[in-house]
Amino acid sequence: MEWVVAVVALVLAVPVAMYVGQDRLLFHPQPVPENARAQIEQSFPGAASVFIQARDGTRLHAWHLKGSPLVVYFGGNGEDVSWMLRRVAQQAPGAGWVLVDYRGYGFSAGSPSEAALSSDAIEWFDYAKQKLEAPQVVLFGRSLGSGVAVQLAAARAVEGVILATPYDSMTNVASHHYPYLPVSWMLKHPFDSLARAPSITAPLLCLVAEHDQVIPVVHSKRLFEAWKGPKRWVELAGAGHNSTDDVPAFGQAIREFLVQPH
Repeated sequence: MEWVVAVVALVLAVPVAMYVGQDRLLFHPQPVPENARAQIEQSFPGAASVFIQARDGTRLHAWHLKGSPLVVYFGGNGEDVSWMLRRVAQQAPGAGWVLVDYRGYGFSAGSPSEAALSSDAIEWFDYAKQKLEAPQVVLFGRSLGSGVAVQLAAARAVEGVILATPYDSMTNVASHHYPYLPVSWMLKHPFDSLARAPSITAPLLCLVAEHDQVIPVVHSKRLFEAWKGPKRWVELAGAGHNSTDDVPAFGQAIREFLVQPH
């Protein structure tokens, strides 16, 4: 009986540990010391550091670069978005950007969650339309951020959506990697983009990595096929999950998408 009890305890312990620790698996906050903000601003004179207050009072930060259309960017789960300040001039000359720091990332306060990130995304969109007076807003979501961008596109009318290495739902991806766990019961942040895609009419540019081991292409394909609006699929030959930007077709597709009328 002792070994039976031990086995049962182990079987129960694994899912409990995964449930308790899932936030640390999904989110990897990258806070940046406040004294680094001035240095970043000096390195990129065209970038403005902007703050807004979320509905619950949390102080949120983003980097803003002027231009049109305005691209609101939601990054990956371990990304300090300030690195994009070096990339945007190459990826989309002339476009404006709002590079969003999630809660707990960069210079934003608070702790991340699906509900908080999705609510904050709406706040950033409204800021872009009302305070920055952006006539055209395009969303750009990378990896984890694709789920945030999809939720925003389902809640607000946007001119276009760019998704890089996106997923159908976090539940489906987690089930792929942990088939022995009851993921659908455990996951607190399902990010169900697949359920929202059929209602979104905005044009979509879907950029996927041929050799993505983190988000297998099949999960991107399901989301793409469910999308209601006009869409373009670009599979980046030879790319892995974290090397999409190194493929010339990545930037080229983004530039073409942003100059076309929406």
